[in-house]
Amino acid sequence: MFIPSLWVNYILKKYNKILPDMPFTGKELGNKILEEQKLKNVSINPIKQLDHYNPVDKKIHISNDKLNKKSITSIAVVAHEIGHAIQDKENYKPLKLRQSLIERTMVFQRIGSFLLIIGLPSIFAFTKSPFITFIAALIIMGCLTTNVLIHLITLPVEFDASFKRALPILTKYVPRENMYQCKAVLRAAALTYLAQSIVSIFRLKIILVSIISILKSVIKR
Repeated sequence: MFIPSLWVNYILKKYNKILPDMPFTGKELGNKILEEQKLKNVSINPIKQLDHYNPVDKKIHISNDKLNKKSITSIAVVAHEIGHAIQDKENYKPLKLRQSLIERTMVFQRIGSFLLIIGLPSIFAFTKSPFITFIAALIIMGCLTTNVLIHLITLPVEFDASFKRALPILTKYVPRENMYQCKAVLRAAALTYLAQSIVSIFRLKIILVSIISILKSVIKR
């Protein structure tokens, strides 16, 4: 289950090496593309976490290890996120659907994530209640399942951003001999959320095993 996530990280890291002959960083090219696409209300910003585009505040967030680097990964990931900004500008319905699903489940997911951080054993140790622990487990599983379903349903949004929006733009700036590298990074960028969802499925299994172990210990007592 970790193979897709490992592959995504491997590709992004492999092509994130500085290329001396590259004339621009990801942010520099990104700003040029934003100007060409007339996306004046969209900005590119650094972030420590996952690269993403926020359609609410119209901001593209790129991790610090990519943003100002002259690498294939840098320019391809920035182009991918700009692809989402273009989707937003064109009112691309699948993107709107994903944002709507995320907004509707945001509170539920925050609660589930908080409980996941605490951990079922800690919840049981504090409450001494199998019922409360079971309810917490259901909330956590519901949270993770929701994330998996959202990313699976909206996977076409990612591929559209990579290959319909970003790829045609990159062909204007990247030499033909480097395009296979760009395609690899764009594919990895499109699969990032799905890879994380698959890891979430593995976490679901761990949660189920924890529930069974806790209930068995309670029954024995």
